[in-house]
Amino acid sequence: MKTKLPLIVVAVIALSNATAWAEKPNEETMKRGTKMAAEVCSVCHGPAGRSENNRFPKLAGQQAEYLENQLRNFKGHIRAEPDAHDFMWGVAALLDDELISGLAHYFQAQAPSSGKPGDASLAATGKDIFRNGIPSRGVTACATCHGSNGSGNGAFPRLAGQHPEYLLKQLQLIQGAVRDVPAMHGVVKDLKPEEMEALAAYLHSI
Repeated sequence: MKTKLPLIVVAVIALSNATAWAEKPNEETMKRGTKMAAEVCSVCHGPAGRSENNRFPKLAGQQAEYLENQLRNFKGHIRAEPDAHDFMWGVAALLDDELISGLAHYFQAQAPSSGKPGDASLAATGKDIFRNGIPSRGVTACATCHGSNGSGNGAFPRLAGQHPEYLLKQLQLIQGAVRDVPAMHGVVKDLKPEEMEALAAYLHSI
């Protein structure tokens, strides 16, 4: 119960603030975001954010609030894991607040990639952890914040359909405190490697 309460409080706060992020940027800002997405972001993240390279996350259909937060974290060097430093610091340095908003809303508006089935047994284990957590070890259900279908909500990212390799790497980085995500540390700190692999397999499949 000690793990669950803070996360639920965070989730309620995020839900209550969701309308603050609902307003779409003006037409000029959206044009700037669309242009940069096509000319710069697509090099790594693919056309319309549908990445085919598992090193780079799929951005299509991602939550705008989450994307805005991450772009600001890259720009402020708050996210400092190796890939953030190597690929995103330089790009984020070019962004102003309006362009960050335009990019985030552009990617949110793109149709996300469909999930792809994989190892059915592994995915079934991941589904159970995602929906129910592991109560005996105080692991909160991922669905509490990320939604029952993994589509995310506000500051909580969409996970459904994401590259399993990318998801697994992020779980490992968060567990090792290389990537600082306070709301997640208590959730993943006790996950076993095979449980993280199962979660990644399930999320990739939906």
